[in-house]
Amino acid sequence: MDEIDRVEVSEITIPYRDIADTGEMQAAAYVTHAEAALRHFWRYRPPLEDEPRYAPTKLELRLHLPLRLDDQVRVVVRVDKIGGKSVGFEVEMERDGQTVAEIDVTWTARDRETGEPAALPEDIRDWLYRYLR
Repeated sequence: MDEIDRVEVSEITIPYRDIADTGEMQAAAYVTHAEAALRHFWRYRPPLEDEPRYAPTKLELRLHLPLRLDDQVRVVVRVDKIGGKSVGFEVEMERDGQTVAEIDVTWTARDRETGEPAALPEDIRDWLYRYLR
């Protein structure tokens, strides 16, 4: 695969540990790889003091084609929606230019001390708008 230099794009090779007895990737592994792609993307956000914690509050997985051992997969993170206290992502997995899975993830900002939903900081919102679909 080509070298990737965009923060919203990463690449993986499907490892043996993710394969079920059927020879196809287990459903939970799609979510695990989507979360890894989100962590890769998220580390490029602007640094903030007193930043809230972010917790997943919704996950939805749509499988189009199965992945198998050693498949080369391109994973693209897109910001789907930006709310007052949450952000929605769509993580798309592609093999050979074809979409094989889509994972919708919603993260809610939470106050570090109380755990209650908190407003998304303006600097984070501004950064996220650069990636809004």
